[in-house]
Amino acid sequence: MSSQCNKDYTKKVVTVPNVLSLFRIILIPFIIWAYCVLQSPTVTALLVVLSGLTDVVDGFIARHFNMISNVGKALDPIADKLTQIAMLFCLWTRFPLILLPLIIILVKEISSFVLRAVVIRKTGEVDGAVWHGKINTVLLYSVMFLHIVWYSIPTELSVICILISCAMMLLSYVLYSIDGIAQLTKIKRK
Repeated sequence: MSSQCNKDYTKKVVTVPNVLSLFRIILIPFIIWAYCVLQSPTVTALLVVLSGLTDVVDGFIARHFNMISNVGKALDPIADKLTQIAMLFCLWTRFPLILLPLIIILVKEISSFVLRAVVIRKTGEVDGAVWHGKINTVLLYSVMFLHIVWYSIPTELSVICILISCAMMLLSYVLYSIDGIAQLTKIKRK
């Protein structure tokens, strides 16, 4: 292994994965512009795919080159959620049922943020994503992408996809909440 791979990036702020997460945040206004102003499903889809690819690349680089940092553990999900919320707001203009996952994600993220902040304050540790969070993200992006590119998606298919995504969001929310509460309970016992 090279000396670069042996560095401790835990406390670093400027790393390649963190720059890629910041790039995803910078892409958000362009995604909104492509969808709402330009009204181009193709450009919007390409920007969302670019955002998703940089998410995959930053995760790969962080793990493969041991560049996982506490800042990255916080910045990566923030970039994901801001992109998702912005895109859901855009889609809501055409698909009224998108309001349901939008409300769920807002409630989930606000309450999860508070719970994670308490856990971080008590433990000093920042947890990364787990399997259900990753599945939730992939499913939500798939539903958003489908609604971006398929302007006349049949109502029944739209409803089914949105409800499946909502179910996964709720499951992930419950599992993250259980984990956070368990961590706090464990701390109180000590």
